[in-house]
Formats: sequence, C-alpha cells, structure tokens
Amino acid sequence: MMILSLGLSAATKPANIMPAGNPITDGKALLRYALPIDNAPVRELQGSLEDIATQLRANRRWGAIAGDVKRASWILRDKEPAILASVLEAKQAEAQAILAKIKDGIAPLQASIEAKDKEQTFQQRTELLDLVGQLEESMVQSFPFEVPAAYNNLPQLKGRATIAFTTNKGKITAVVDGYSAPVTAGNFVDLVQRGFYDGLPFTRSEESYVLQIGDPPGEDVGFIDPQTKKYRAIPLEVLVQGDVEPTYEITLEDAGRYKDQPVLPFSSYGALAMARPGEDPNGGSSQFFFFLFEPELTPAGRNLLDGRYSVFGYVIEGKEVLEQLRAGDKIESAKVTQGLDQLVEPVA
Repeated sequence: MMILSLGLSAATKPANIMPAGNPITDGKALLRYALPIDNAPVRELQGSLEDIATQLRANRRWGAIAGDVKRASWILRDKEPAILASVLEAKQAEAQAILAKIKDGIAPLQASIEAKDKEQTFQQRTELLDLVGQLEESMVQSFPFEVPAAYNNLPQLKGRATIAFTTNKGKITAVVDGYSAPVTAGNFVDLVQRGFYDGLPFTRSEESYVLQIGDPPGEDVGFIDPQTKKYRAIPLEVLVQGDVEPTYEITLEDAGRYKDQPVLPFSSYGALAMARPGEDPNGGSSQFFFFLFEPELTPAGRNLLDGRYSVFGYVIEGKEVLEQLRAGDKIESAKVTQGLDQLVEPVA
C-alpha cells in the first residue's frame, strides 16, 4: 500500500478566478468555477446564487439573500444576450431553454425567501445552480490547452466524466475533471472502464482525513498495463489558478509556488486525489483517496495537500455513504455513466 505524507501549513493566497472570501467547500461549485469559460455575466449569476448558501449559514440573513436573488433576476433580464454570446452555436437552443428554466425558478425562490423557509430556499437555489452549471458547460469552446507530448502514451480525459460507485454501504457519484487534470482523470476513467476497482477493498481509513483504495491483489501496488507489461506511472498534475496549463512532475512547494491555489483544491468533503509512494511525485498509478474534509483539522486553503497531490474530481452525491466507509469495506462496482466519449486512448 502506498503511504501518503500528509501535513498542514499556513494559509494560501486567494484564488485568481474564484470569488474572494471564504474558501469554497462545495464540490459542485468548485467544478462550476473550474470550467474553462470566460463570460462575466454568467459568473455574476452563479456568484449571486452561490452566495445564498453563505447567507443561510450566517444566521439566515434574509435581506442579503433577497438581494442576491434580485441581482440574479436583473442579470437574467438585462444580460441574456451577453450570456448567450459565449454559447456554442450548436447549443444555442438548449442554452435558451436552460435560461428559461432558470427564469421560471426565480419566482418560487423569492416566495420561499419571503416565507423564510431555509430548507426550501436552499433546495431551490441548488436546483437553479445545477441549471447554471449546464449553461456554463455549453460555453466550453474547446479543450483549453495542449497536453505535453510526453504523456501521449497515457489515457487522457479531454472533458468531464461522471462515475457511479456502488459500495457495500451504498452508492456514491463523482465527477472527474479532465479540463484541469486530463492525464490523472484519463488514467482513472480508463481504469474504471476496465473494471479495475470492482471488488477492491478500501485499504486505509483515517477519520476526518482520508479513505484510500486502488491497491490490487498480489505484490503490485498499481496498475500493470497488459500491453506493455509495465507499471503505469502517472505524473503529478496540478493546474494553478490563472495558469493556462497544469504544472507537471513537481509539487508546487518544490516549484517555489507553495502559496498558489490550485483550480481543484482540497477544500471539499469527497475530493478525489491520486495517491503516490513516499516522496515520488510521479509514482502514482491506480491508488487514489477520498479526502474527508474536516474544517477544524484540515482548514480549506490551509494545508500542504494543495499542490502536493493531484485532485481530479469531487463527490457530488452520496457523501453520507462516504462517511460510513472504513478500511475493509469495498467498491463493488465503478461505472462511467457520462463522458466516456471524452476519453482519448494512448498513442502507441
């Protein structure tokens, strides 16, 4: 089994493209902000709706929440052409239909706010943000950078994929992000598609920290490619806020960038990250871990995991199942339910 060296450190600087303020701890929100798009109005719309959760946590500031929705309504009314300007031509009709659904959802949300119904307000806000995420996905023009040719021998994910895990404790759904970590996510999706994780037990469980899996039976600690008969090693891959492409094969700390914030940070319960042996940043293969974020023990934006390990996705459903899993429990099956068409096979 691979052993992770996990540590805590000082605060990192605010992200370059995410809104300033408290670190984002919602995996869906992190995935939305990680999309490679450039459309200010849709980000304003998203930010207004995201802020509702912050206000609900802060003693239910209903006046501020009403202000958030008023701003979202104004953006939808006055900036629709600017929003649609970034949408691919082939997806214009779909985007317009999504915008119509978002507009239709504003009035019920306002009614819930007026009734000071916290649960209903949060649920309606979540549904609207899911629609905003779909709208933002329709704005992705192309894969945002060229993966170095040195990694053409590895599978790559040129987009996103959804993974459905069935464990002995229940079901978990995760989204893996090839826009930010194409090599790491591509390796993972390829292994899922091969059935590599089916039946494997979790080998390490540390409450409020990590839950690790991916060690195959026998002496091997990673995936042996049946074509090459060799251990498939995956380089450390971290995309930093504001960078055009990921940094490879070196931790941000060793690169002198220990204060920089990754696009996919360790700030959400259920972050998926590649494990690696000891201090070798490029020795990862099949073993990965779910990060069990605990604000008091591992404060968001204030731990050495960021930039030292490759995050490649987040759990979006089934966090209550993840909480129950321990060493010895199993992934009964893992399936790619969306995005398999984004997987690019290695070049021989």
